[in-house]
Amino acid sequence: MTYNEWLASVPLELTNDPLWRMEVYRLAVFASDPAWHDVSGLAKDKRTVSLSDQLYRAIGSVSANISEGYSHRSGKDQARFYEYALGSAREARGWYYQGRHVLSEAVATHRIKLLTRIIRLLLTIIPAERGYKLKEEQASYDVGLIDLLDNIPMP
Repeated sequence: MTYNEWLASVPLELTNDPLWRMEVYRLAVFASDPAWHDVSGLAKDKRTVSLSDQLYRAIGSVSANISEGYSHRSGKDQARFYEYALGSAREARGWYYQGRHVLSEAVATHRIKLLTRIIRLLLTIIPAERGYKLKEEQASYDVGLIDLLDNIPMP
């Protein structure tokens, strides 16, 4: 299933919420769907059972913290939860990298690129909410969204 196919299948209860307008939230919710399959695969291998649990918690935390942050009134409160989401996205990206031998390089690369896109968006949102720049070293976060989401089908 591609990103566009997935979008068409999302229930109206989610898409009618103003939060749905945030691209980063949509991508985080999308990332949790294939992660469910990925986590199941990692849990079947003795070497990656604990990794699967960590990945499941991290990937779920991304969209949860974005939605929690969106619900707060002040920019500083919002930014704090977006920062939590940023940390979870980076953590999940690390777990995918570690699980690449069980998941396959292609799957891990797809998920890592998706999470990198989420990280890039959060790195744009957080300073705007906080009112100052993050001290972030230069890194290449340029990931083509269309190529990323439509080239590798979800399980």
